[in-house]
Amino acid sequence: MTKQIEMTLNELSYPVNVTIYHNMAVVPKACILYFHGGGLLYGSRLDLPQLHVNSLTNAGYLIISYDYPLAPAAKIDIILKSVIDSINHYLLNRSLYVSQELPYFLWGRSAGAYLCLLASKDQRLLLPPKGILSYYGYGFLCDSWFDTPNSYYCSLPPVNSSCLNAVSDQVHTEGNLDSHYSIYVYARQTGSWKSLFYEGRDKYFFLDYSLRTCEKLPAPLFCAHSMNDTDVPYSEFLNLCSMYQAKQFVVPGSVHDFDRNEADPAATQLLNATVEFLNNHTDRFL
Repeated sequence: MTKQIEMTLNELSYPVNVTIYHNMAVVPKACILYFHGGGLLYGSRLDLPQLHVNSLTNAGYLIISYDYPLAPAAKIDIILKSVIDSINHYLLNRSLYVSQELPYFLWGRSAGAYLCLLASKDQRLLLPPKGILSYYGYGFLCDSWFDTPNSYYCSLPPVNSSCLNAVSDQVHTEGNLDSHYSIYVYARQTGSWKSLFYEGRDKYFFLDYSLRTCEKLPAPLFCAHSMNDTDVPYSEFLNLCSMYQAKQFVVPGSVHDFDRNEADPAATQLLNATVEFLNNHTDRFL
């Protein structure tokens, strides 16, 4: 039976909530630190489908899911620092999470994968992970797709900039769909997405907040993507895999977060491939 434990980390630069998923009947062999998607503008640590929770905890992996500050109230420097602080908190306080010292992996979906990739190479991280799971993630390796209008979102009813007034300008970590998703649609319709989470010269964005200058990641990489992804182009996935010799999982179709449909066989296949990757990179440390 999977037990769900809630914590709040008040001692970090910005307080974040944490949810731990642990199958009490299975001896854990590693921890997975999870960061949700949402274009840095919305989302919640509680977005994991039950299929994912069951598949990974049944296989012996304890999942620790974190919130983080959201744009536009928080910019990428603050967001990334929060993610690194959360990972370091686990590394310095493992007994709060699990009764034994275990290797850890980073796992993100979409924007969460982007944050995991950035965090993994950051010198502020106390210890690198044993592996990184990127579900439809990105590193801003290809030009234009993120700062020009997106054809899929432009096919939706237009969203006015007034949507920005509906959310707090105070730093916060909860971004529900009702209040925050329209900001992402607006950002992708207008090509203003990057400007909502980064302020500064492009030169420093690519130096500090992309993977363009990162020749090597500190851990093996698993990447999953759909071939006609509406949010993150397939070319971004191919570049990411090519740069870091990633283990690939590819599905046809155009759904960005294709694994959200638990009834789709692709979701089960993805989880099976994920567990295989985790096992391959965990066994050597046991």
